[in-house]
Amino acid sequence: MHIDCAEQDTLVALGGNWPSDAGPPEATLRAALGALAEAGLAVRRVSRFFANPCFPKGNGPDYVNAAAALAPGPGGVDPEEVLRRLHSVEARFGRVREERWGGRALDLDLLAVGEIVLPDLAEQANWRRLPLERQMQEAPRELVLPHPRMQERAFVLVPLLDIAPGWRHPTIGATVSEMCAALPRDARTEVVPI
Repeated sequence: MHIDCAEQDTLVALGGNWPSDAGPPEATLRAALGALAEAGLAVRRVSRFFANPCFPKGNGPDYVNAAAALAPGPGGVDPEEVLRRLHSVEARFGRVREERWGGRALDLDLLAVGEIVLPDLAEQANWRRLPLERQMQEAPRELVLPHPRMQERAFVLVPLLDIAPGWRHPTIGATVSEMCAALPRDARTEVVPI
């Protein structure tokens, strides 16, 4: 799918809790931002970096998380191509997809591309309602946008507040600010600026 919209922001979550060749997680995220630009994904805005407990809790060292807004290329946005480039950057930093939600040096999640809903409203809603036990075992076979669990995760929403507080989820109808405020207070306070 190719989208022509000069102002279409692509929102990406960055995270890591293991060192890479670039260094500890914070250094890896900084290096990954440069690698995104090298991969043709122009970074428009970047949040502060945050420390937070591993998710699921107790599953490894604390994470460093951030969020970035990418500018569309001159021909628009192709979400599948953006995802392919994100995966290639992850691979440069040693990411191997062996264990779902396991520790990693670098995780780049495509959160949203403007108001695009993929593959369709029904499938997006199905993945959003999937119980946690099944989320931990199953992965979609096709790209689901917006990311079906972003509204549940303080480690995603708190960094997004820095760069896109007014972005409105096209199926939930809430802004990043509203989704973050709806989270339990203790979940929000676990995400601490570095």
